Amino acid sequence: MKAPLIRVMEGGLLTTVQDLGRPGYQALGVSPAGAVDEYALRMANWAVGNPAGAAALEITLIGPRLSFTAETLIAIAGADLGPVVDGEPIPMWTAVPVRAGSVLAFTGGDCGCRAYLAVAGGIDVPPALGSRSTDLLGRFGGLEGRVLRAGDELPVGEPGSAGPRPVPPELVPVYPEHLLARVVLGPQEDHFTSEGVRVFLGSSYQVTPRSDRVGLRLEGPVIRHRGRADVVSDGMPAGAVQVPQDGRPLVVLANRQTVGGYPKIATVVSTDVWRLGQLRPGNRVSFHAVAPEEAHRLAIRFWQLWDEEQLAQRVRGHTTRWSLTISGVRYSLSLEESQEE
Repeated sequence: MKAPLIRVMEGGLLTTVQDLGRPGYQALGVSPAGAVDEYALRMANWAVGNPAGAAALEITLIGPRLSFTAETLIAIAGADLGPVVDGEPIPMWTAVPVRAGSVLAFTGGDCGCRAYLAVAGGIDVPPALGSRSTDLLGRFGGLEGRVLRAGDELPVGEPGSAGPRPVPPELVPVYPEHLLARVVLGPQEDHFTSEGVRVFLGSSYQVTPRSDRVGLRLEGPVIRHRGRADVVSDGMPAGAVQVPQDGRPLVVLANRQTVGGYPKIATVVSTDVWRLGQLRPGNRVSFHAVAPEEAHRLAIRFWQLWDEEQLAQRVRGHTTRWSLTISGVRYSLSLEESQEE
């Protein structure tokens, strides 16, 4: 099979190349970047037989129009933004064959913010500092460090031998419009009044249109500081909840700055950070405190999910035939159904 190129006919609102990011460089001031919804990226790659960290396209709210120069296999996970191939709807979280010349477009959706398009073989742009992720702040990585636009061409790597794999239905998440995010209080909880902490944990906050890949800016009840609304700048993990002088929380995401000087009232547990990345402007989030031990337990369970053997056991079972008609051409796939547990 000839390796395809992806040709960008329209770039959409904000479409970038992302993988699992570039950890290990924050001490040098380099943001990890990477997919905001790591879970959906991994699942899209799983479906087309890629390694979990293969580069894919992160598509925000309004999708692009893309054409493929050769037959290939694609999967879209995350927010359902209404994907269609040659005008025909295609399923989410499922490997779908596309033929040379086919056009992928998006008709829009009501739930979730970001979709991830994985292609068998992965997007094969040159890595920078060990990652193909686009760093929009640093303007490097991905395709020239920027969003995609009409006329761009993206190379695709050589597909592996894994082939298409089903995503177990129980692993397809629902993206709520009001998310209850679990947090561990601190590390600067003592910079807030006890009433301020109570307000933080007892309120719901609305996501504002000023939110982006850097973080969610939230509108809602004011959280009072004990004194000054600043600290000596320190490291910034994903999910850190900063509270600037105006008392409104800001939750940092994948393309965050590496340090920050606003006090952090809490940190969202790692297994809920990707859920935050699917909130749209106007959606709401509330926060629920858990102990560090509970956050560790959730993280361990999440990473066990990505043990390839355990995933394979979930889908190991009898084989069924699945087909799709695109522009009058009928395609067939053999898929394994998930086992009942």
